[in-house]
Amino acid sequence: MSILSVFHSDSPLHPYKVLTHYEDIVATLAEQGMELSKRAQIQPLCPGEGEQSVMHDVQEMIDSMRIEEGAVAWDLLDHASDQPVTGRWHEEHVHEAQETLTVAAGRAQVSVRIGELIYSVLCERGDSLRIPARARRWIDLGDRPHCLAIRIYRSGQAPVFTGDETCRELPGMSEL
Repeated sequence: MSILSVFHSDSPLHPYKVLTHYEDIVATLAEQGMELSKRAQIQPLCPGEGEQSVMHDVQEMIDSMRIEEGAVAWDLLDHASDQPVTGRWHEEHVHEAQETLTVAAGRAQVSVRIGELIYSVLCERGDSLRIPARARRWIDLGDRPHCLAIRIYRSGQAPVFTGDETCRELPGMSEL
């Protein structure tokens, strides 16, 4: 079940709004220029198998998403609980272009800061979240990561890290 928790940056420990009805989540995110949708054609996959193992299963979906999004770059976020967590996606960063994250297996909490508000979306298998360009964002996979997600970008530009520590103050996926 997708869940949206909305925090004010002055009190990042307690959400002032928690939504669990999909239609309410979609409407609230749309007000901020984000889009949450479901992808029906996702086949069962196992996180942690590595890019080479899953590429034949997700290549068609990646190609389809790249065409739909007009994207030029993509990457896989692939972690299982028995693997060390690598990468800097859990640090606040921005992309100059729109990003779409689609969870193919497991779940991820994607947080997006817009102004003084932080929209933290728990995305599960099949959820596809479109994040506007230049929005501050980070991803949390919880204490025991289990996630395979595809990230599609409209440009190949690398993320710019903000250095802001608010992302460390906000409750992660395991605490909500």
